[in-house]
Amino acid sequence: MVRQGNIDNPPKTPLVPGFECCGIVESVAENTQGFEIGDRVMAFLNYNAWAEVVCTPVDFVYKMPDDMTFTEAAAFSLNFVAAYMMLFEVASLREEMSVLVHSAGGAVGQAVAQLCSTVPNVTVFGIASCFKHTSIKDSVTHIFDRNTDYIQEVKKICPDGVDIVLDCLCGENTGKSLSLLKPLGTYILYGASNMVTGETKSFFSFAKSWWQVEKVNPIKLYEENKVIAGFSLLNLLFKQGGCNLVKSAMDKLLSLYEQKKIRPVVDSLWALEEVKEAMQRIHDRGNIGKLILDVEKSPTPLMANDSTETSEAGEEEEEPEGDNDSKERMPFIH
Repeated sequence: MVRQGNIDNPPKTPLVPGFECCGIVESVAENTQGFEIGDRVMAFLNYNAWAEVVCTPVDFVYKMPDDMTFTEAAAFSLNFVAAYMMLFEVASLREEMSVLVHSAGGAVGQAVAQLCSTVPNVTVFGIASCFKHTSIKDSVTHIFDRNTDYIQEVKKICPDGVDIVLDCLCGENTGKSLSLLKPLGTYILYGASNMVTGETKSFFSFAKSWWQVEKVNPIKLYEENKVIAGFSLLNLLFKQGGCNLVKSAMDKLLSLYEQKKIRPVVDSLWALEEVKEAMQRIHDRGNIGKLILDVEKSPTPLMANDSTETSEAGEEEEEPEGDNDSKERMPFIH
């Protein structure tokens, strides 16, 4: 969405994207307390995270647990904080409740599923592309194809509807999701990926997605006892002074990590030079969990699927002569 300018007040180019990272502290400002050179940390940034060296205010920095890897740390902050705050701060998740999450195979979707498992008897409905079902079916209670009539399938199991819907798609899914809410249920919009359809910004896709959103009638909300909310972690952090709220959530999440109750799901590792291919994998909805840009990883050699093999370390084992036009990079699956 940032790359295509599908956000309010998009930054001017050139810019370095990225909102989270992890690494080793190289220097600190005078009178900085709590951190020393050499500390392993993860951090939020208001852009500029896709780089080898970054600078960010101390309020956005957190120490990594001793047994957390850098790959896990890079995948931890945004997804788990967003999932935690939506479930527990906005929707007040409790025992016996039901949650429907769109894009259940994504990094936030998997974080939602793990956090729901920390509360007794929570039913999780996951909506995802069919090819992801085998990989994520154990993380949710029920799973449905995003291209089928999942509304009727969910109502067969929960005739009264669900307590919480988490939607990162927007568009036509908004109306469907609202229809699934039971009285006192909460619908939370935290993204609008349906607006990203082609390689560049499409005003048609934007207009179509906006048109498909069911117009909200406040009187109807009042009569049906339903709650509609929005959540943007980046705005909360960088525009609304929510550092203390986020720190409280991070403290709880790191405790859950150390208790081995949650662990980030990583789809694949990519070199900085492979950012184009990594973004295409997200664009094609091919990932299960988080994609990581690893500054220490060398680019995987271009390879032809039928004649070239790549080792687990990403090193090319055989490179036949010929035209590279039909070749592609394959990710280092973590």
